[in-house]
Amino acid sequence: MKEYKVISWSVGLTNNNQRLEDTLNEYGRQGWRVVDLDHDRSRIVFERDKNR
Repeated sequence: MKEYKVISWSVGLTNNNQRLEDTLNEYGRQGWRVVDLDHDRSRIVFERDKNR
């Protein structure tokens, strides 16, 4: 079984790439993987196995 997490991503003017990288790495360490990145809605969808 899978579980999903959706986060809103706000585009800023400074350090945005570094913040995005840090956020993706943080969730990756928790077992999440990106399944969708919706630039128009500034939304990232993550997935992971629920019974890990």
